[in-house]
Amino acid sequence: MNLDLSKIKKVFFVGIGGIGISAIARLMFLEGKEVSGSDMSEGELTRELMGLGIKITIGQGFELIPAGVDLIVYTIAIPHYDPKLFEQIKNSSIPYKSYPQMLHYVTDNKYTIAVSGTHGKTTTTAMIGKMLMDAKLDPSIIVGSLLKESKSNLVVGKGNYFVVEACEYERSFLNINPTVLVITNMEPDHLDYYKDLADIQSAFSSLINQTKSFVICNPKDLPIGQTYGENIKIMDYTAYLDKVPKLSVPGIHNRMNAACAMALAEILNIPADQASISLAGFEGTWRRLEKKGMTREGTIVYDDYAHHPTEVRASLEALREVYPKGTKNITVLFQPHLYSRTKALFDEFVTCFDQADNVFLLPIYFARENPDPEVSSTKLAEAIRAHRGEAVAFEDFTVAEDWISKMKLGPKDVFVTMGAGEAYKVAEKVFPDLESGPRE
Repeated sequence: MNLDLSKIKKVFFVGIGGIGISAIARLMFLEGKEVSGSDMSEGELTRELMGLGIKITIGQGFELIPAGVDLIVYTIAIPHYDPKLFEQIKNSSIPYKSYPQMLHYVTDNKYTIAVSGTHGKTTTTAMIGKMLMDAKLDPSIIVGSLLKESKSNLVVGKGNYFVVEACEYERSFLNINPTVLVITNMEPDHLDYYKDLADIQSAFSSLINQTKSFVICNPKDLPIGQTYGENIKIMDYTAYLDKVPKLSVPGIHNRMNAACAMALAEILNIPADQASISLAGFEGTWRRLEKKGMTREGTIVYDDYAHHPTEVRASLEALREVYPKGTKNITVLFQPHLYSRTKALFDEFVTCFDQADNVFLLPIYFARENPDPEVSSTKLAEAIRAHRGEAVAFEDFTVAEDWISKMKLGPKDVFVTMGAGEAYKVAEKVFPDLESGPRE
């Protein structure tokens, strides 16, 4: 079903507090549409939207959708979480679209720069967005975090460039027809949906084939022997690594992200020195190895969204660039995300914490899945102990908070919460009065 957004006056968002869907809600609101929505819990994003004047109901159900709605936009989690509600939406007379489908409509007829990949797409999207803003190209941006420049996951520009983070889960990114496609990397992930790496590569190949011009990637990630359309030019971002300036954000993974941005700068004729200055000033995004502050006792607290072994390893190695062994003890509180991911990548999770001094695990954040008795944080902790001699699994958040509050962390310590779930809430409870100053 085609959709003419110009004729839509009243939109309801199911799961409006999600990082992606909330950006579309904000965009519709700024375009003058009457926006409302629901979510299962209140959070930073729902509070911000309510602050704009958007009516949000905490809860979930078809009865929460007001009369006269022209369009329902739903998070793709709904068919998994609440199939009954999804059936009610489908059987109603109200037009409906998923968040990924909405990305098609809001980017259509724009010079769309889609940033995809297993890891690093949020940071790379934010880097590219900042670079285009600094170049006065006035882009629109949708990113899966909060930009430090705008304190938002959405920037609405007047220019024709639209930078959008494109997620591979359930092949969602195939709703976008990019002008330029960035692929940061490809690794096995979302194995509750994909069969294996070859299946993931096939999805990316489909996206490449619907790209209009350039694909920025590491060609080694592409399937061997795969051919693409004559109009598609593959650019190897690793060739731009030597042009990446000294960054404010640590880690080789961030230098790789910046190399993607430098390759794009060449495509858009942004001078290399101008792009370098912009990237050197990039200070990261919300929940991407974000320094939250320092306790009165001098412990530095970070929060990180890493939930894949490669991401965990990269974040800890980045922290070791800043705090070498012997200068600080790093304590990690990690919440595994999904039974399927933990099970499929179990061996990688066992070894990815090697740069940490203390490893603590919260119960698995199961999100859209049913519990799997074959895998647990307790079993992961046992395997980590066998590998490195130390790891503790907590039975719940309360036990974790009590344990960590009794550790008496001080100036020799760095404490980092990790995961796509709610590990950060432990730090908020144990360290409620962080100071923002560097004091290192």
